[in-house]
Amino acid sequence: MEPSDTTVMRGGLLQLDCQARSVQGAPLVAWRKDGVLLSALVDERRQQLNNGTLLVREVIHSRHHQGDEGGYQCLAWLEGVGAIVSRTAKVTSLPLLPVTPQPSSRDTTLLRCDVIGEPTPVIRWQKDRRDIVLDPAGRAVALPSGALQFSRVQPSDAAAYRCLAEDPAEARTSTDTVLRVLPESRQPRSLVFLQRPSPVAALEGRDAVFECSASGYPAPSFLWTKAGSAINTRSERFALLGGSNLLIRGVRLEDAGVYRCTALNGHRNISASCELSVLAPPRFLKAPANRYAYESTDVEMECAVTGSPPPTVRWAKNGDMVVPSDYFRILDGGNLQILGLVKSDEGFYQCMAENAAGNAQVAAQLILREPVPQAPPPVPPTSLTDSSPPPPVVPSSSALPSAPCDLVPVLVSSRSVRLAWRPPEETHGKVQGYTVYFSEEGINRERSVSTSHSASSPLTVDGLKPEQPYVFRVVAYNDLGSGASSATISVTTKPESQVPGPVEHPQAEPLSPTSALASWDAPVSPDIPILGYRLFWTEMATGKEQVTGHSYRFEGLRKFTQYKVRILPYNQYGLGESAGDLVLRTLSDVPSSAPQNISLEVLSSRSIKVCWLPPPADSQNGFITGYSIRHRKTGRRGDHETIEPNNLWYLFTGLDRGSQYSFQVSAMTVNGSGPPSEWHAAETPENDLDESQVPDQPSSLHVRPLATSIIVSWTPPLSHNIVVRGYIIGYGVGSPYAETVRVDSKQRYYSIDNLEPSSHYVISLKSFNNAGEGVPLYESAVTRAATESSTPMIPPVGVQALPLTPDSVRVSWADNSISKNQKSSEQCFYTVKWMVSYSTSGKYKTTDTTALSHTVTGLKPNTMYEFAVMVTKGRKSSTWSMTTHATTYETAPSSAPKDLTVISREGKPRAALISWQPPAEANGKITGYILFYTVDRNAPIDTWFMEAIGADRLTHQVADLSPDTTYHFRIQAKNSRGVGPLSEPVLFRTPKAEYPDKMANDQGERPWHPLHVLSYVFYNSSPADLPMGHLHPPPKNGLLVIVVVSVGALAVVTVVIVALICTRRSSDQGRAARRSCGPPDLWIHHEEMELKSIEKPGGSAPSVCESPIQSHPEISPVGHGLSESHTGSKRDGDDVSSSIATLEHPLAARRPTRTKLLMPMDPQPSNPGNVIVDVSWNQVTVSSFLTSHSVAAMAAEASASHSQQATVTMSPSPEGCGAEEATSRTVPTACVRPTHPLRSFAGPLLPPTGKFPSLNQSVISV
Repeated sequence: MEPSDTTVMRGGLLQLDCQARSVQGAPLVAWRKDGVLLSALVDERRQQLNNGTLLVREVIHSRHHQGDEGGYQCLAWLEGVGAIVSRTAKVTSLPLLPVTPQPSSRDTTLLRCDVIGEPTPVIRWQKDRRDIVLDPAGRAVALPSGALQFSRVQPSDAAAYRCLAEDPAEARTSTDTVLRVLPESRQPRSLVFLQRPSPVAALEGRDAVFECSASGYPAPSFLWTKAGSAINTRSERFALLGGSNLLIRGVRLEDAGVYRCTALNGHRNISASCELSVLAPPRFLKAPANRYAYESTDVEMECAVTGSPPPTVRWAKNGDMVVPSDYFRILDGGNLQILGLVKSDEGFYQCMAENAAGNAQVAAQLILREPVPQAPPPVPPTSLTDSSPPPPVVPSSSALPSAPCDLVPVLVSSRSVRLAWRPPEETHGKVQGYTVYFSEEGINRERSVSTSHSASSPLTVDGLKPEQPYVFRVVAYNDLGSGASSATISVTTKPESQVPGPVEHPQAEPLSPTSALASWDAPVSPDIPILGYRLFWTEMATGKEQVTGHSYRFEGLRKFTQYKVRILPYNQYGLGESAGDLVLRTLSDVPSSAPQNISLEVLSSRSIKVCWLPPPADSQNGFITGYSIRHRKTGRRGDHETIEPNNLWYLFTGLDRGSQYSFQVSAMTVNGSGPPSEWHAAETPENDLDESQVPDQPSSLHVRPLATSIIVSWTPPLSHNIVVRGYIIGYGVGSPYAETVRVDSKQRYYSIDNLEPSSHYVISLKSFNNAGEGVPLYESAVTRAATESSTPMIPPVGVQALPLTPDSVRVSWADNSISKNQKSSEQCFYTVKWMVSYSTSGKYKTTDTTALSHTVTGLKPNTMYEFAVMVTKGRKSSTWSMTTHATTYETAPSSAPKDLTVISREGKPRAALISWQPPAEANGKITGYILFYTVDRNAPIDTWFMEAIGADRLTHQVADLSPDTTYHFRIQAKNSRGVGPLSEPVLFRTPKAEYPDKMANDQGERPWHPLHVLSYVFYNSSPADLPMGHLHPPPKNGLLVIVVVSVGALAVVTVVIVALICTRRSSDQGRAARRSCGPPDLWIHHEEMELKSIEKPGGSAPSVCESPIQSHPEISPVGHGLSESHTGSKRDGDDVSSSIATLEHPLAARRPTRTKLLMPMDPQPSNPGNVIVDVSWNQVTVSSFLTSHSVAAMAAEASASHSQQATVTMSPSPEGCGAEEATSRTVPTACVRPTHPLRSFAGPLLPPTGKFPSLNQSVISV
């Protein structure tokens, strides 16, 4: 028996009982007060009886010296065994305070009698020295605090009152107080609280009372609310005492919270709040059990406790509190862990739990068995009730293993040591394992770690202290027991790595509904620098590494969601300590979705009821503060109604008859209104339904019996002009009147449960309204036998899945349990489930159908799914059928490639490297990418430049960009079904060129071609303006000039002869072709570009406005690029490196005139080729061209070249008619270097200002 809490009057007698028993003898009993043995305190008022009871006479209040109030414990012990202590009994004395009533009152008065004691003494009231008989429903009521409250005070209440406090020991009486009653003036008086509600702490299962009273005229009424919801004070658990005090019967844990008392009298409202705390005394979920153990082993004694508030757990050994240390550890859950047991650890251990509701304790005994010499440590039993095994036979030392050899440390850290050794020289059988014993130097407590490996593999000993010397030894054991111990070695652990401490002043605050900011100061750490910080937050289950600053902004958080943030600094040694978790909640926002399950119910010709449910919890984004209902009549403007958050329906009245109304509901938070729902329409009838007579009989009634239930279904009466408020179902064995159930008018089925098997039941069904009950309809059924065997159902067979579209699959099957014509003889349905094949999550979706096929929609394109079907008949269901697989069709990508990045190339200011990742929703196998870029972001996409890229590439280089120019890049993916959306534009600005030559030659050094010079001379009047570069102007040699002029004249004659021959051959067809022909199309390789004639089909003349892009089946033209004079250049100096500029317009008016597309083609050979240059003359004659600067010299130099040839065909025709004739021949082509399409915008194609380039590399041959 343990002592219990008690309350005693001052000067009274205190009695505390305690009894202890033991099978090993009568234990000794002593008492403690506040942890001090009473035997050490001399006091004649205390006496301990032989049975252990403690008596204290003439109790002294604690305000006096050596008061008797406090905590008492009974201590029982046995010599040589141990000791235990009881729970702590709280003793309080009972002081009385004088009654403090209102001296006068008109409506409500309160007489207080403040008594302190635990448990609370019984309070009685007397009127004129006579006991008052109180009626709980009367005007006078005694409150738990001891106060006496009068409502609607009357003159007869005027008298002298006093209170009496009683406990089992004695009673005390207060002084008299006279109550005067004043007449009511009937003038309005403002409301004032006589008693504001105060916080209440109640034990679970006890009653709790919130006291609240107010005075005023008119007399107030009272309303109690919790969390904004009104409390029904006429329910089973809630009631009003004295018309204003809230009584809660049988308090539960869920009743805890904040309550508000509101007094209102029509003129003014006043309110006050208070909190209810529900206390639950400690209760043991898992108590420690008696244990046997051996020395040098570790043991853990379990103790799990619950209570409200959460109790604190302490441990006591033999009546003394256990102080946590290196070898005695109280773990987080309350368990006690003892490391390296020694003989003195034996005794009684008590787990003691305490909270505000009380305290409790439970004890267990730990016994250490004597170690058997040379025997391995057996598995200890878990309880003292286990039968002790017989003493093992001690084997001789000749049958046990010898000592292991060469015990050495192989790895030493700050908190662990890894040991290795060699097996014993004499094993005397197979070695079963090893045990390593270790202890701190100078400490007798030895611990052990065992391994079951027979080989002498290394063993790691963890949980050591830094910079601490330890002693280690190892023992081997075989089937007979443990052998000899090895020699001991001493190992000192290394110093602790200097990891950082916790950060200073961590803070976290929300910035918006989706972002928050965490900040902190650097930890106070040694000289080792902090490398960064690692942040973790629970909602997203992720971390952010390498945060080098002292703040971090979280983005993409969920709205109005609580997060826990942890900040860990780290250095070169690893992560540091945590400063604890920071808790924050993101700000609220308007709801992101509309209310759910909106329904309309037409109640009459003038009213419609609208019902709804709140938005999903994850989309409310805050506390719902109300709902907004927009309603309108067809053809009219709508109105708004605002509803309180606790109401989930609203009745619209006064509507027009025979009219259609539409309703829309949206939820509101403090931030505003969320999105509205869809419009829901309902039409009021022309006339109200008749309720002057009872409804007709239901038109049908069906029953389906099962073993212990009957499923009833019905249809409503045929007459729809009479109101039906609901249905009454009656049932019973042999009679339908034994039990009745009322259901709503919208319900069409009901399951009657808890019936007897194999019984005959009669069921009746009738409808009712306010006029009365209609005529019943009867049916009977016999429930099935409980023992009847049911054969397992056969699952559907032949399940097939056929893809229909990229997002739908049709699933069909056969059911062998029904007839061959595939029509079921009884009601059944099928469940189809599907999931992505080889999915690791295991999540699947289901749908029900009554047909033998179903089309599953909403699937992902180009994804393999697996399907299975199950059949259900009544309450029986089959297993799932065999799965079948189907892959949905491909469709065009529905997302753009990700992570589009543009960077510059080092040393190449005119080149850019583009990289990307495949789209997240490829919807099929990617067959390629299309890159778009432009200098004008606002230009239509069909005017951007485009380059096609293979599917196996995720990077691409764009060359020949203009320096110091801003470009915009976008990319899209394509598959066999089409192209996907474009990515967002990425801005990139090319760097500035260091000098003109580098800008012109950023893709590699290439000399000026003589044709550049030819074009430049044609447009410039002075050779002094020639460009400067690595080449030099031609030497001023007269002989060279003569040679050049002579060769030029010969070239002119040759050209004229060739032109006359071509003119004669072309005839009339040539003339027609010349009127519509244009420059030859270009077939351009991505790396090396070719200048070719594109042969046209017979009978179709080439068109000037056609482009290669228009003829491509998959790619549409997106922009206008380079003219034919700007097609590219070769890589090597010996090759032809530029083409001739178009001479149809002045240089200032030149603009890009044709579309450019870079397509990856087979690479061309690197051998020198020929260039066909077709020059059309509109305003310049051949003679004027030939008299330009140094043409003859250029021709002479070209004729001497053996590395490459170029054929120049000059046609004087203004229409360029020689093109068709060229297309009819097989002309060798020349590999030319690609030129970026935007060069036409960057500047003219003429060489930069400088000297005339050297012509010693000219390659023109005529």
